[in-house]
Order: sequence, then structure tokens, then C-alpha cells
Amino acid sequence: MNKTLRSAAWLLRLSWQQDRLKTAVSLVLVLGNALAAPLMALALKWFTNAAVAGDATTASVAGFAVAACVIGVLTLGHFAHIAYFELSEINTLNTEQRLMALSNGSAGIEHQERAEYSDRLAVLEQELQQIQNGFYAVLALSSLGVAIGLTGLLLAIVNPVLLLLPLVAIPPLVAGQRAQAIVDRTREETAQDTRLAMHLFRLATGARPAKELRVFRLQKEIQRRHAELWERTTRRLWRAQLKATALRAAGQLVFAAGYVAGVLLVVNDAISGQRSVGDVVLAITLAAQVNQQVSAAVTLLHDLQRIAHVHSRFEWLERYIADREPCASDKAVPERLSDGIRFADVAFTYPGTDRTVLAGVNLHFPAGSTVAIVGENGAGKSTIVKLLCRFYEPTSGTISIDGANISRLPLSDWRKRIATGFQDFARFEFVARRTVGVGELPLIDDQAAVEGALDRAHALDVVGRLENGLSTQLGKSYTEGTELSGGQWQKLALGRSMMRETPLVLILDEPTSALDAEAEHALFERYAEGARRVGQATGGITVLVSHRFSTVRMADLIVVVADGKVAEAGPHAQLMKNRGLYAELYDLQASAYE
Repeated sequence: MNKTLRSAAWLLRLSWQQDRLKTAVSLVLVLGNALAAPLMALALKWFTNAAVAGDATTASVAGFAVAACVIGVLTLGHFAHIAYFELSEINTLNTEQRLMALSNGSAGIEHQERAEYSDRLAVLEQELQQIQNGFYAVLALSSLGVAIGLTGLLLAIVNPVLLLLPLVAIPPLVAGQRAQAIVDRTREETAQDTRLAMHLFRLATGARPAKELRVFRLQKEIQRRHAELWERTTRRLWRAQLKATALRAAGQLVFAAGYVAGVLLVVNDAISGQRSVGDVVLAITLAAQVNQQVSAAVTLLHDLQRIAHVHSRFEWLERYIADREPCASDKAVPERLSDGIRFADVAFTYPGTDRTVLAGVNLHFPAGSTVAIVGENGAGKSTIVKLLCRFYEPTSGTISIDGANISRLPLSDWRKRIATGFQDFARFEFVARRTVGVGELPLIDDQAAVEGALDRAHALDVVGRLENGLSTQLGKSYTEGTELSGGQWQKLALGRSMMRETPLVLILDEPTSALDAEAEHALFERYAEGARRVGQATGGITVLVSHRFSTVRMADLIVVVADGKVAEAGPHAQLMKNRGLYAELYDLQASAYE
């Protein structure tokens, strides 16, 4: 219950921050709507007694009062809806923006790569639309509390024993809470299957997988697996809903018994002459309203409990982000590198696992050098890149930049001085100019800067094939958007990585995976030339990551990674002379191209 109350306060605070006037109007109208019903019961008593006594004047006034209350019951809620509907939409938008900010608000990316955290985020994304229902639930429950209080007072006037009727409402409320807990627990347990089913749905309906689905005749297999996942998920959810329904029904039966007993008590008092006919009408009407109030409270509480879970997941994400704030920075990012980057006994294990990905890594990337990191898939190459970008911190050991521990540098300042191109690059469906320009936000619309970056990336040919050049809208999310091939998207991503002309570190992590070995080698040669210019200007280091040994011969330093360790390091000629792992793998790959 404490979580529910805190989530209600959170929603009210959120709404108040959006629009105080609309929030106040909504609350007043909903409150008026809730009070109109018990006041109508009181007006009916007044009308009935006047009619039985033959007092036409009083009966007429009472009739107008009844009519006014009925109008209030029928219309105030509608007008409240107009006020709170817009607020609910704004709240949902605000929460979506907040989720986006939180998801990308941490220094690292652990919560986006760990399956159990992805499940939590997936459930949170699905529940966001509950924010709209939640604001109404808060308003309605607030006014319902006042209405129940007035109803209880009126019942006490008829017969103090009738005050027990609200108490009889407790079992259905408790049962409703427990029922919702069963459903929510099951939703958590089935989150992984739900996420996988959604992935299969996207595979079956997306444009990129369509060709392979047809060639490999995977349509029915994808549909079968999707159906199995949903069947397993819905079966478990159905069982949970049955249990929840049985609990709710048991609670309602308890209240129904109390309701019948209360009505019979007042009727008996009327037969004995202790109560008027108006009191009987009042008691029956109020008792019926109590039943409606309890049913509404259970439903609203159910909605609010779902909001409580949304709120608790937001709080978890906030705590997660706060707990992973970078440590205090007391070193400045150098304007120019003089020594370079050093790895000292660096080890790393991904959180939530016990498998060591890197162990005992000792390296020196000299200032102004071009460094190639090579190795087979899964060797640990990309993990080194993630540590350099500070997506993760080393489990042990240190990475230093000109003698300063990288973790002591201001994160924002460090990332301003690095540029990256990743194998799993993003496809920003913007105007082509901005798709490249986001690599340096202040220059996002600078035509000359974008063209210069594309030239350095050897990617101007992509722009030449676009109907409107850099002004072409990209992506099929837009009706008139232009779709690109995988290689074209990758070239634009490379251009994006070149927007910063003088980074301290340029990292290209398998950036040319869509190209053949010869084209990759030519590009790496071109990048090496640019790297030498940057190295002379700022001491900047270019780090090239590849699993193709033959394409990185020009690098000043080649680091061979195998099973999370540095197998050997040195220039191409020296490594070939040593006849170690590098020479073995180099010869093996070279023979494949003969």
C-alpha cells in the first residue's frame, strides 16, 4: 500500500508540474461528481418523506435537488475528462522522455546489454500507457475517499450499525491487491518470453529480414516459434488471471452478504416504526452506492497498483543510474597527448557473469600512433574498445591517459575528445546531412564540415547516388524516405565518425564489415594517412579493430588478442619475423584469398 500511495503522490506531483490549473479543475470536477451520488440519496430521502406526507412544495424542491444531483453525476465526470485527458497525454509523453533520458543517462551500457535488465526495461516500456489511466485513478480515488466518508456519515444517521458496511468492503480490497500481485508476478516471470515473441514479430514483419526469411523458407518456423512463445506466456497469464478472478470474486461475496444484511436491518426498523420510508430509500440507495464505490475502488486500486509497479521500475532505473555515476573527476583531459594510453594489468568480467573476458592486459599505445587490434571473433577486441569509451570500468587494473587514470577524467570532456565508428552502427533516419552531422552536434547542419567528413571516410560516392544529395530524407519510417544498402549506411556511419577532425582517440571497431578485404585494406590505408596528420597535430591515436589480419599491416603497433589476453604485439614486420600467432593467422587468411 505504501508503494501505491507514493505512486499516487508521484502522479499528482507530475500533473501539477505540467499544468496547475488543469490539475485543480480536474480534481474539483471529479470530487463534485463523487459527492453528487450520496447527496442524491439524501435528496431522495427528503423527496420520499415529503411525498408520503403529502407536502407538494417540499417534494417539488426536493425533486429539483434530486435532478441537480443526477445532472452532477452524469456530467461532472465528463467535463473532468476533458481537463485530465490532456494532462494524461502530457504525463505519458513526459514519462516516455524521462525513460529515454534514463536509458541513455548512465556512463555505461550494462543495463542495455544484460538480459535481466532488458526484461525490466521491456516491461516498463509496455506499461507506460498505464500512466493515462493512472492519473484518472488518482483523481477518482481521492474523490472516492471523500464520497465514502459522506456515505458513511449518512449511513450512521440511519443506523450506526450500517457503518460496518464500509468495513465489509475491506475483504474485496485486500483480495484485489493480492490478485494483482499474482498477475504482476506472472508478468515479470514471462517477460523474457514476451520480449522474444516481440523480437520474432519484428523479424516476421521487418523489411531487412524479409529476403532471408523467404530464401531459407523460415516464415512458418518464425510463426511457429512466435505462437509457441505466446501460447506459453498466455497460458501462464491465463492461470494467473483465473486465480486473481477467484480471489476478487470471494472478496465481493463477503461484501454482498454484508449489503443484504444491512438492507434487511433498515427494513426491519421501518416495519417496527423506528424509521421512515425515506430512511429505507436512503439506506437502500446508499448501500447500493457503497457497492459501486467498492467496485470502483477495487478497479481504480488495480490501475493504481499497476502504476505503482511502473513507478517502482522507474525508481529502480533511477537508482541504477545514480549508483553508477562516474567517480569524482580531478584530472583534466589533455589538449594534446605526449605519452599516450597505457593499460596496466587490466582485467574485465562482464557484470552478472563469472567469465573473465580480459585478463592481465598490459599495453602502451604511443601518442600519435596507429594501433591495430586483431584477433578472432570473441577474443576480447571490442571489450577493449568499450573500456576506452568508458562504457564499462575495468574490473581490476588501470587505463591511463598521459599518466592520468581514465576514470578520473571528466566523462563528458573525455567523450568530446574521442570519435568512434562501430560495427553495430546506428541507422539514424534523418536527412542525410544530419545523419552524418550528428557526429559533431555543433556542426550538424554545416554542409562543408559534413562533406569533409565524408571525404575523409571515402564515402562521398553515397551522397552522389542520393536524389537530393545531403538533403535527402533517409529511412522507410518516412513515406518519401530513401532506403540505403547496408554498405551505404555503414559508409555514412564512417563519415559520422570523421566529423571530429582532431580527436585524441579515433576508434574504428570493425567499421568496414560490409566491405571486402581489399576495399577494407584501401580504406585503412587512407585512415592511416589521416591518422598521421592528426597524430602530428594533437598526438592523437587511431585504434583500428579488425578480424582481418591482412588489412592492418600499415599500423605502427599491431596487438594480437586471443582468449582475453594479449598474445603478442609489435609492427607487422616484427610479428611476421617472430613466426608467432600473428604470422600463423596472417598466412592462414592470406592463403584463403589466393
